[in-house]
Amino acid sequence: MNSFSSLNQTFVEHLDGLFGHKIDSYDEHRGQLTITIAPEHWLEVAHQLREEPSLSFEQLTDLAGVDYLGFGDDEWETAEATGSGFSRGVDALGPGRFSWAERPESEVIDNRFAVVVQLLSLKHNRRLRLRCFAPNDELPVIPSLIDVWNGVNWYEREVFDLYGIIFEGHPDLRRILTDYGFIGHPFRKDFPLIGNVTVRYDEQKGRVVYEPVEIEPRVLVPRVIRHDSRYVDEKLDGKHSKDGRAEA
Repeated sequence: MNSFSSLNQTFVEHLDGLFGHKIDSYDEHRGQLTITIAPEHWLEVAHQLREEPSLSFEQLTDLAGVDYLGFGDDEWETAEATGSGFSRGVDALGPGRFSWAERPESEVIDNRFAVVVQLLSLKHNRRLRLRCFAPNDELPVIPSLIDVWNGVNWYEREVFDLYGIIFEGHPDLRRILTDYGFIGHPFRKDFPLIGNVTVRYDEQKGRVVYEPVEIEPRVLVPRVIRHDSRYVDEKLDGKHSKDGRAEA
């Protein structure tokens, strides 16, 4: 087992004693503990995290989806190109910077889609992050947590809408942010940032119409102002008078 901060070491040992092989891995980042759980143990571990008196994670504060396609890729080369002007760091077109018709085929990677849950124990004043990877990237399915924390209803609908992750057992799994006829899932890394259609209200037809996207995908490079002589006020050796003239 990895070494953890003193704050989490005892807690990790306690979790390992309770769940053993049901927890795939433990990770700690800046004091925040994350445990990764396989889908087949997702509900069982969740129930115990809530009901076990020594844990008592009675509140689910957030649930979010993650698409690990292109994880770790960087379209900015800031470390090697800090002095090359406003075009520095641009490495062609990054994730999502393409049209719907020219969208690339998703590469096959292990554990592309995941669900991340943030838990809070008011009783023990402790937070815990859970993560579960969908076993099938073509049809990502993860058991719903609605029977454990019923406030997760709209969170799971949001992740279904934006990532296309299906929550098995959810009583009302349908889109919540996009239109009923929306095609695709906009938070997936292979979805274009410009979208796939333009939606507007047509006065003559008296209804909403869908049209091809007119804008072009592009990389917007932020303007960076560096601290050099061009941007520093002129300094004089002497003192300044009220009218701005230097005094001896």
